[in-house]
Amino acid sequence: MAHLNFSDFYQVPDLKFNIQKMRSDLDKILQKKGFKSPKGVTNFGAISLNQIPNDDSSIAGNNIRGIYWTIPDEKGKEVVRDVPIDESKYTQIVPEFKNTYFNEVYETLKKKFKLGRVRLLLKEPRSTLSWHKDPEPRLHIPIITNLGCSMVIENIAKHLPADGHVTITNNTKYHNFFNGGEQARVHLVACVLENPFK
Repeated sequence: MAHLNFSDFYQVPDLKFNIQKMRSDLDKILQKKGFKSPKGVTNFGAISLNQIPNDDSSIAGNNIRGIYWTIPDEKGKEVVRDVPIDESKYTQIVPEFKNTYFNEVYETLKKKFKLGRVRLLLKEPRSTLSWHKDPEPRLHIPIITNLGCSMVIENIAKHLPADGHVTITNNTKYHNFFNGGEQARVHLVACVLENPFK
């Protein structure tokens, strides 16, 4: 039997958050605002936790998603999609999150990692992301998930449980995420600007 190599999934030691507090405050946030998608994009939803200081446009439109590369068809030619983003400018918490547990999570993560955008990402039931790669790794804290959810990096699939742990994934390689369950999946996802996989 082949040995699976999970080296593109790094669980951060000695760092764990309270998922019940995150779920409770997620419910409060969802009463104020919903998940957004860039115009014309399906199967993608995001709520931004941080923004460029005093710039509401930094969390609107295509800035919710950002640049990525994909191989869209049988020709096998890589193409670039969406807009480049200067991740280092995203340093201000969005006001709705200031008095929530998410602010504590954000401040803790900022002390340990050089972060870009931090978002709550929705993956609807029975849906998947495209096969793509990103400019930088991503930090994941699953908040709501089910056993039908897995991240696939190259040929390795891994379920990330909602147990408070933090996992950094090597999104600079081709990957996708699928939700094969019948419940929406929500992760806190942050762009990590110092690549631990190099």
